[in-house]
Amino acid sequence: MKRANSPIIGLAAALCVALCGCGSSGQGSAGSLVLKAGFSTEASDPRVAATELFAREVEEATEGRITVEIHTDGELGSDSELISGVVNGEVDITVSSAGNFSAYSANVGISAFPFLFDNFDDAWAFVDGEIEARAESELPDYNIKVLGHFDNGFRCVTTSEMAGPVTGVEDLEGLVIRTPENQIVMQTMLFLGATPRVLGFAQLRDALARGEFDAQENPIPVIYNNHLYEVQKFLAITNHSYDVMLFVLRDDIWKKLSEEDREILQTAAKHAQDLDREMIRSQTESYLAELEKTGMVITYPDLKEFQKKTAPIYESFRDSYDPELLSMVMGGAR
Repeated sequence: MKRANSPIIGLAAALCVALCGCGSSGQGSAGSLVLKAGFSTEASDPRVAATELFAREVEEATEGRITVEIHTDGELGSDSELISGVVNGEVDITVSSAGNFSAYSANVGISAFPFLFDNFDDAWAFVDGEIEARAESELPDYNIKVLGHFDNGFRCVTTSEMAGPVTGVEDLEGLVIRTPENQIVMQTMLFLGATPRVLGFAQLRDALARGEFDAQENPIPVIYNNHLYEVQKFLAITNHSYDVMLFVLRDDIWKKLSEEDREILQTAAKHAQDLDREMIRSQTESYLAELEKTGMVITYPDLKEFQKKTAPIYESFRDSYDPELLSMVMGGAR
């Protein structure tokens, strides 16, 4: 497998000769094609490791006809730029939080509503089910083929030493907090009293170090794997939003694959999805102790007030989502 800019294993893939003129995909040896996979995170992130597994299985099963080149650390752009790259044919594969796709289909990211799930199993049952499939049904119209649902974990809030710890919902009042370009997450922070500002993930650690934000929110594995503990002192276990990530391929490439190659990619994507989920569950549990060892102070605020303050959020999105889908989600909300 080919490496691009990182010591982590690069994906390497080559689709059939018929694909050799598509967008950014580069022609390799005769009858092969190299696909570009872009990530906003560091090479240590589980989404990269899982995609490496996908690449190895696909390369082996196609006898080298499919190879993918991995680019990490935002080399090919921020999450929004990577997704637009897939849409425009400049990037072939990426993995990003579902809410980041909402610019193309508003229903995508519906699983991010606050305090929707109690645990990973409930969240996985949802994203593998009918509601999520319907929410993603418009993505092929934008050249996006969903191969699987990776996991990013449950989002938690970290704060700087100057901002102090979050022990209750009142501690979020007035804090400037970095969020992704995800309307549900941003609105959740507004309901909790914070002031959300969007920034690309690759720029986040430096911005935190400069004091441009009081806080940020991300799942525990992201906080640890990307060394955010170096620039944030406190971690509050808020679990305010579940973060499913879409593992996507350019749909124009997918449509030109043979049925046999489609089956190979789909099988490998399922194995990659399983690995990613296993890693995220394990890291969520084990990295808390590791974060404490770094000197991070961890708090466990009572979430009842958080849930109470964010309960009206469904009404604020009533005009943004398919009414039937929203009703189905609200019916299962805690």
